[in-house]
Amino acid sequence: MTIVWPDGQITSAIPGQDWLEAARQAAVMIPTACLGGSCGACEIEVNGRMVRACVATVPSSASGRLTVSLASDPFW
Repeated sequence: MTIVWPDGQITSAIPGQDWLEAARQAAVMIPTACLGGSCGACEIEVNGRMVRACVATVPSSASGRLTVSLASDPFW
């Protein structure tokens, strides 16, 4: 899977890989707090769909390309 990160960097990841690990390998900082999916600090948008990176994995995509945006929460 090709991943386009918010800074324009392009990396690859294996479907099923943890999002936080994929981000770490790309030197992209995704904020975290609870690491259990309940707080929402790690929310990212993947191809227009919100996911919580601490409990989600890299999905497969028919196009082979995923575009990631960091969610902005005014409370964090």
